[in-house]
Amino acid sequence: MNDGENTRDDTAYLGALTGVRSGKRSFYPEYVRSAERLQHAVQAIDRISRALVHTAEGPRAVVEAVVRAAAEYLQAEWLLFAVADGALPTARPRQLLLRGDVLLEDERRFPAEAADHLSVLRTRPQEAEDHPAGVAMTLGGEPVGGMAGRVAGGAAIAETDRAILRVLVNLAARNAELQQTQRQLIEAMQRQALDDERHRIARELHDSVTQDVLSAGITIEVCRSKVEGEGLTEIAAELTAAKDLTRRAVERLRAAIYALHHGADERPGSLPVLLERLSTVHLPSDVKVRVTVRGTPVPLPGATEHALLRITGEALFNIVTHTTATQAVVVLHYRTGRVTLTVSDDGDGDPAHLRRTLRLATATDLAGGHRGLANMLARVDELGGTLSIRRARIGGILLAVEVPVAAA
Repeated sequence: MNDGENTRDDTAYLGALTGVRSGKRSFYPEYVRSAERLQHAVQAIDRISRALVHTAEGPRAVVEAVVRAAAEYLQAEWLLFAVADGALPTARPRQLLLRGDVLLEDERRFPAEAADHLSVLRTRPQEAEDHPAGVAMTLGGEPVGGMAGRVAGGAAIAETDRAILRVLVNLAARNAELQQTQRQLIEAMQRQALDDERHRIARELHDSVTQDVLSAGITIEVCRSKVEGEGLTEIAAELTAAKDLTRRAVERLRAAIYALHHGADERPGSLPVLLERLSTVHLPSDVKVRVTVRGTPVPLPGATEHALLRITGEALFNIVTHTTATQAVVVLHYRTGRVTLTVSDDGDGDPAHLRRTLRLATATDLAGGHRGLANMLARVDELGGTLSIRRARIGGILLAVEVPVAAA
């Protein structure tokens, strides 16, 4: 084998061992550079590992560890981390600057150059990689912030360095995402605990208090019948009033049980379905209610549904408490750009008197009396709607509510 063939074999063997490919006889300088890059990468992996250890210390500790690891890796004069405006709303801190060995969160103390890059990372994070030493932070392929720094002389970093920085900054992004998910999970658990407690109280009221009040009402009726049979009319009248009080107490308990089972944030069905359920809660067996839906039902904002449901509940409660009605009619009418709700009865109520009462209730507290009417009006006002009271066709009072609804 001649000398040329020996040289080619040596080149192949050395290249296989070092990863260096060269046609030159002197491999040492390139080998040294390759070894330095390899050592630098190993150190970067070690820094990433150390940053990961801080996850047990909370989200802020992870971000600080990431910033320190990146600054140490680049040997940067300063290094900035920032989350874009509107992205990861629960992430904290939103920005962090390492300068020397000092971590700064107050942007007013940032150097002018870093402040300029902060604006880019906040509003245009997709441009982070245009910076000589910057990378974008992404979640699901979308930029949500980034990192930028200044190395000696403001020189640009190599692509391998950017790859290391991307790993670090996206570690911070995953940490922020985990933080947000964890907070949502805690809130969901808290809501579940509150819901469980509300349902427990509702069951207790239904199974014990309501039954006791009903039993008291039955006992009063038995006593009233006996007393009335013996000619004690005055005592019989008082017992009749006591019976009415127990009936009202039962209706209030039913309303409370319904409210406990269906909180303000719950929408277990469409508004027509909820009105059907509500109509079976407030009324005793001798008062019949009918719910009619007109037009094409459309999804309504949660606040609108909740207000209409509560207004209906208050109106039905007033019917059984303050009138002699035997029937009530609820009509929900979906119209173009608005929805109307009417609740009418065949009782002995006076619309003019009720309108005066409403005006008086909105003008003064009345020691808490008639607050139901004032609350209904307040709910309608909040929705930009109108409330009117007039005589119903079936003889009693008609309460009419109309609220605007944005077009779908």
